[in-house]
Amino acid sequence: MNEQLDSIREHAVDHIDDLLARSPYEDIDIEACDLHHLIFNEDYFMIGTWNAKQWLGDQVFEAIEKIKEYEQDNFGEVTTDFSDAEKVANMLAYILGETLLSESKTLQDLWDETLDRSALDSIRCELAMDDEQDEPVNTEISGGNAS
Repeated sequence: MNEQLDSIREHAVDHIDDLLARSPYEDIDIEACDLHHLIFNEDYFMIGTWNAKQWLGDQVFEAIEKIKEYEQDNFGEVTTDFSDAEKVANMLAYILGETLLSESKTLQDLWDETLDRSALDSIRCELAMDDEQDEPVNTEISGGNAS
């Protein structure tokens, strides 16, 4: 699942870069607790069945298992349509994105606050640093709050 995690990390870093570039001289007004939702739930991570199938590759059954466990733990039921590769890929991105962002010390420290440019840049650097150091991110799914 490392390839998928790398692409999710890249997606998060790119999204933060876009946020920082949109208004370079304006204040950024993003609640820290909403960052995951903004990055992984306001738009699709993956568009197209063929792209989703390619991205999931031979990890599709592991992805389904992660999704089933996550949804059961967080929602009490499984609702993802596993016959739709695009929905599987997007839900996996949502789950792994939550796990990835949960490892940002800056985000955790500022969870109940509004993020400014400096904080958003720190989160971006933490995500990018994990990628450069090739450190494994804990992709175990635990029952917790869903964003």
